[in-house]
Amino acid sequence: MIILSLETSSPVCSVALHDVADGRLIGQSELRLEKSHSTHLTVLIEQLLANTGHALADLAAVAVSDGPGSYTGLRIGAAAAKGLCFALDIPLVAVSTLGALAAQVAAVTAGAEEMLFCPMLDARRMEVYTAIYAHDGQEVLAPAPLILAPGALAEHLAHRRVLCFGNGAAKFQPLVAEQANTGFLAGIEPSAVAVGALGVAAFRRQAFQDVAYYEPFYLKEVYTTTPRS
Repeated sequence: MIILSLETSSPVCSVALHDVADGRLIGQSELRLEKSHSTHLTVLIEQLLANTGHALADLAAVAVSDGPGSYTGLRIGAAAAKGLCFALDIPLVAVSTLGALAAQVAAVTAGAEEMLFCPMLDARRMEVYTAIYAHDGQEVLAPAPLILAPGALAEHLAHRRVLCFGNGAAKFQPLVAEQANTGFLAGIEPSAVAVGALGVAAFRRQAFQDVAYYEPFYLKEVYTTTPRS
């Protein structure tokens, strides 16, 4: 049995396949092209299945990046995941975008057990979506929107080494330049590989979503405007 994972919360559109039995990564594919998710996501899925010698009928579940992140990207990923689950009659697993990003970094960080991990996703202007996790995924600070300013997260940065990363972290770095406990990693993007790894664990716990009623975790309300006539 295999799990297909989808990550569409950022400008990077990625998909991955994992073996349910041992958690092994079977294959991955990604496209770094702005505003391409709606036209390329299904193509990436089809190509990944074909390239790894699998078919849709082999899927045991679909894991989707749950948010927060791009409203449009999350909606595209959720729609694709729900469509596959309905058609194939398989369960849907939702994985926190921030949690997956933190797990992705913690897995390759030496001495991770001594650190905290702070993913930051750009929410425009001086705001980010963020959370703080221990190396084992335990939530230290729940996902929330944060307006960046001097002193932000000070209570968490004062006592333990904290790694900040994600496409919103660069805005935070100048505000904590003198904080010796704070490190920054560049070039860290959400990945379907991390979503799939956590998705396998959720599948084993049978932590499934109601496919009919599932909505991504936007974190903030979706605001729409009416075009001027």
